[in-house]
This record gives sequence, structure tokens and C-alpha cells, in this order.
Amino acid sequence: MAGIKRKEAPSGVAKSEKKQKTSDSKPTKVSKSAKPEKTAKIVKPAKKPSHLEAAANADDDDDEEEFNGVSDEDSGINPEWKEAIKSNGNPNAKGFKLDGSSAEAHAKQRQLAKERRAAKPHADVIQRSKQLWERLRRKSHVPKEERKELLDELFSIIDGRVRDFVFKHDSVRVIQCAIKYARAEQLKSIVKELKNDGRDLVESRYGKFLVAKMVMQGDREDKDIIIPQFYGQVKRLINHPEASWIVDDIYRQVATQQQKDMMLREWYGTEFALFGKGKSADQRRFGETPSEEESTADLRKILEANPEKRKPILGYLKQMINNLIQKKMTGFTMLHDAMLQYFLALEQGTEEHSEFLEILKGDIDAEEEGGGGDLFRNLAFTKNGSRLVCLNLAYGSAKDRKIILKCFKDNIELMACDQYAKMVIVAGLDVPDDTRNALQAILRELLGLQLENATERFDRLEALTSDLNARLPLFYPVVGPARWLIKGEEKTLLDEIHVIRASTSKKAPEARRQELIAHVSGPFLQFVADRAANLVQSSFACQPISDILFECSGEHREAAKAAVAELAAGNPLEDDHIAQDPAAGRMLKSLVSGGSFDFETKTVKMAEPRLGFGETLYPVIKKHIVDWASSDSSFVVVALLESEEVSDKVKKEVKSALKAGKKQLKDAAENGSKKIESKKEVSDDAEMGDAAEDAPRKKKVKKVGGPKGNAGARILLEKI
Repeated sequence: MAGIKRKEAPSGVAKSEKKQKTSDSKPTKVSKSAKPEKTAKIVKPAKKPSHLEAAANADDDDDEEEFNGVSDEDSGINPEWKEAIKSNGNPNAKGFKLDGSSAEAHAKQRQLAKERRAAKPHADVIQRSKQLWERLRRKSHVPKEERKELLDELFSIIDGRVRDFVFKHDSVRVIQCAIKYARAEQLKSIVKELKNDGRDLVESRYGKFLVAKMVMQGDREDKDIIIPQFYGQVKRLINHPEASWIVDDIYRQVATQQQKDMMLREWYGTEFALFGKGKSADQRRFGETPSEEESTADLRKILEANPEKRKPILGYLKQMINNLIQKKMTGFTMLHDAMLQYFLALEQGTEEHSEFLEILKGDIDAEEEGGGGDLFRNLAFTKNGSRLVCLNLAYGSAKDRKIILKCFKDNIELMACDQYAKMVIVAGLDVPDDTRNALQAILRELLGLQLENATERFDRLEALTSDLNARLPLFYPVVGPARWLIKGEEKTLLDEIHVIRASTSKKAPEARRQELIAHVSGPFLQFVADRAANLVQSSFACQPISDILFECSGEHREAAKAAVAELAAGNPLEDDHIAQDPAAGRMLKSLVSGGSFDFETKTVKMAEPRLGFGETLYPVIKKHIVDWASSDSSFVVVALLESEEVSDKVKKEVKSALKAGKKQLKDAAENGSKKIESKKEVSDDAEMGDAAEDAPRKKKVKKVGGPKGNAGARILLEKI
């Protein structure tokens, strides 16, 4: 479904060569032995369509089979071939020749086949529908009006006879074509006619594509007719070689939450399958909605309501999970959801809990080529699967954590860019006591330390910094669960991991964090020193720059500090100056203050060892200090006067300069900051000439309320 299959490790994820039981449409996975190329930029795998989307979007002309009974005029046979066939028997003809007896035998066989087809029910209408299909499928060759006429004729043929078409490998293409170009009411008529054949169709090698087209192109009402047909058959379908991937894709992408719950409940036992099938049929008949108790898939709630059924339910679910793991069919989202429900229903420290952890680790085979671990790699890329891996890391022993993290070797970069897998990396950094193992298993690959070329390494880090997903695991070792970095469900999961970590890990969280900072300080400070000019252009990178300079220490800190300070050179009133960028202005103000702002205490938490950025910045901006005080980043100058890191000598010089430019400061305080157009923009405007005058003018929006002028300039006037 999704371009990157969550139910199988995405194309960039290395996996073992051990054969898995999959359907024919399952994409090939990359071998574990195939090392990813060392590249300067993040090369994300092209977003591939899921099995369901590929089936629904498949072109009808992809079928290589020729429809027997289609006339030569419509069949598209190569004219040269026809001439060659006609020339058979002519010794002077240039076409190929066939032995007379062989040609006659083939002709008789074709005639017999034609007679057998003609004797079958609906032979004439099927033949005509194939001729219409042959014309309709050529998208670029059929005018819109002609297509409408052909489609109307096709629907007049198949109306009421859809079931006679869909279970034949050739004529099912006709129905797929009809669905592809059908109007809403026409599609609905097909869905209603097949409302009891959904299960049989998804088990068909060709019919499953028809189901895919119906659920992808139909409206919510059509989907609600198709999906309940799978109730009571989930166990059978999830193990079926043809139906499994389509049903799982429908479960993940198309089904509503209530429909997902009804399908997932069938993993808990035959009783739930029979109840769901019968109850849903009755409710559809009478237009009822199942109650929360009847449709919930929360296993803990079900077991609380039925404690006497705990053993049979858990036993049935465990058997289904184990069977799919043993068959190496570990890519299904439904399986991952069921595994999480089973894990959450177990009590920590019990024999059942330990056995389940062993089942998961059993997929990791050291003797297998690549070491196995496909289960954990697949789990990492789904929402509930990622949570399950994080909980396993939190509950596991030091040895368990090391084994699990080893599965993700050569896939860390890909995981960092995934919305779910990134949390596995965060858990891998936040839970183990052995930070050296975290360095080897995660940080080395995440920071690109294996790359000898510094330019390639910095290019890679720059790309990760601008990625909304990758920046979380990348900067988590430095800033921890900062408000700007982690939010919402990610924060909830992290809090859950921390509660478990308190009883399973020995090392203090702050000690672990300081060890991680020591590992990343050198690479990060070198990165800032080399790429400060590029990073400051992105609002995503300004906050990380501040935190890196505050938290990291080492020989490269002074170089990084100087590189950032040099960015402030020049006139701050010019449009292309960093002072005009709000994010860059906040970064410089924070750096001058000497630490990050603590929202709980409402004070600045000073960095240790002290940064002293104000002393480095002042010589760079000294010449334009009044312009800085009048600019949009005037609070940088306010910070120079308020910071305890700035010497009294510098503060005195700043005040003297501001007193000399008091007139300009008053003007900014009353009327706001003034800007100077850069030379490049002035040149561009001159080249535009009269075209700029002819361009439509935007209406000025009047700002209502609030004081006018520069707030920072007003504060500075009070201070001097």
C-alpha cells in the first residue's frame, strides 16, 4: 500500500537470503550482503506503490495473453506477421514458411478450440466484450466520446452477468477495464452484484486485482460492502498465497478503525470469527452499529471482561503469530498489530512474557546468511510494530538489546528517515547502559563516521538535519526530549519507555546522556564549523546549532563558535542578512545569553563549560551595533547587555555606541525597523523595467492591535 512497504522492510533495508513464503506480487528485498553505497547525500528509496495500489493502477494492456476470438481488425496483430502468414505455401514469397502438414494440424487445433469456446455459455457476449476491451484499453487512441459509447455498450453486455466474467482469467480483464472508466453509479452496480463473492475473488490469481480496483476507486459505501465480506475468514485469507497481501493492504489503507478491529478480533479465536461474521451480517441487514464491547480489538479489555477465556485466547493468538513467524511471513501490518496486543496483555516477568521474547529473538539466526532478523526489521517500519520493538528493547536484558540492535546494521539511515522506525533508534540510544555499543550499532552509521571523505559526511549530515523525521534520532543524544524536537505520540511512547527503563536499566539517565554527548561532540562541532553558512539558512537547523554549541565540548568548539559568529558580519538592515531571519536572530540571541531558556523556571540555564559567544560576536558586529539595535534582531543587542557572560567593558562600549545613535534607535522604537535592499535585488528590479509596474499590486493588510515599532529598540532605550 504505502510506497515503502511497512510489512516488509523497505527496498533499502538489507535482509537475509532465507526464502520466505510470499505471493508472486511481493517485491524482491535487498540482500543483507549487499552493502549500501557510500554517498554524500541521503538517497531515499523511490516511493513504491503497495500491492493494492499496484493492482488497482495496473494497466489493462499489461496482459501478454492474446484474447482468442478477437477479430484481426481489433487485435492489433503486426501487419508484417499477417503478410508472412498469408504467404505460406508460396515458394516465391519472402515470408516465412511452415510445413504443410504442420500448418494444417495447427489450423485444425485452432478451429476445435474456437468451436469449444463457442459452445460455452455466453460465448457470444464474452467475445464481443473482449473486442470492446481491446479498443477501450488503448487509452491514447480512443476519443472521449467514442470511449463513452463503447463503455455504455460494454455495461449493457455485462449488466447482470458480472459473475460470469470475473472467475475467468481472460474475461476478468473486461470487468477491470469497465471499473477503470466507470461512473460512480456503474461501479456501484458491479460492487453490489459481487457483494457475496469478495472472499473467492481475493483468493483468485486474477480476481484479486478486481477487488483492488473496486476498493481503491469506490466510495465509502462501496468499501463498506466489500470489507465485511472478509469477516470470519481472516485466518484463512492471511495464510493464502494470493489473498494475504491484498487483504492486509485493505486492512491497513482502506478499512475504518471499526473494521480493523473486527478483523483483528478474529486472531483471538474461532468464537470471535463466527460472532463477527454473523453479527455483522445481521447489523448490516438492520442498519445497526456494533457496540464498543462487540467491536473492540483491545485484548486487555476483552480479557478483563472474560477472565475465564484468558488461556484459550492467548493460546490461539500465540499459535497464529508463531505460525506466520515460522513461515517467514512477517511483513503483515495485521500481524504486527496482533503481536502488540498479545505483548501488552502479558504480565512482565511471567513465563509467558519470557517465552514471547524468545519467539521474537528466534527469528534471529546467527548461522543464517546475514544473521536473520527480518522480523524486527519489518516491525520497525509500522506504527504498532515500532512500538513493540521499543518495548522489547526496554524490557530486554543487556544481551537482548545488543542482539536486537545488531539486526538493524546497514539500515540505520533508512530507519532514521521513517516516521515510525526513527523511534526504534531513539529507544536504542535511550535504554542500553552500554553506550559504546550504541556508538558502534547506531551512532557510527547515523553520523556517517564510516565515511572517510569529510565532504560526503557533512553533506549527509546536512540532509539529515533538514529531514523532519531524521532530525529526531540525530539530535536526541545532544538535547534529549526537548520540546522543539519531540511531540505528541512520540513523547507518549518515550514516557512509556522511560517508566520501564527505571526498573530494567542500572545507569542514571543523565550519566547515559553525558556519555552519548561525549561520543557525538567531535563530529557535530566539526559539522557546524564547516557548514554553518548553509545550516543557518534553514529554520530547522538554527535550534540544533545552539544546542550543539551549548552541550558539546572539545577542541573544535572554538572553531564552530567563530564560524557562527562570522555569519553576522555586514549590515544587518540588508534584506539578505541573517539578522532579517527570525530563526537566525533567535539563535544568536540564545547563544549570546549563554544557555537555553528553561520554561519551568523562566530562567536561562547556563551552559557548562561556559560558551562565551558574546565576546566572540561583538567584534564582528561592533561596526554596525546601532543598526543591529534597530533591526528585526535587536534582541541580540539586548542579550549583550543582559548576559552574565559578556564583560562589563563590552557592555560599556555597547551603551556608548547606542547613546551616540539614540536618534536612530528612537525612530526604530516608534516606526519599526528599516531595511536596505541588497545590490542583487536592486539590479534585478532594474532589469525588470516596466514589467514590474504592470504586475498586479498586492493589497496591504492593516495590522490591528498591538504596539507599533521595534520592541527591542524600546528596551534598549530604557537601558541607556
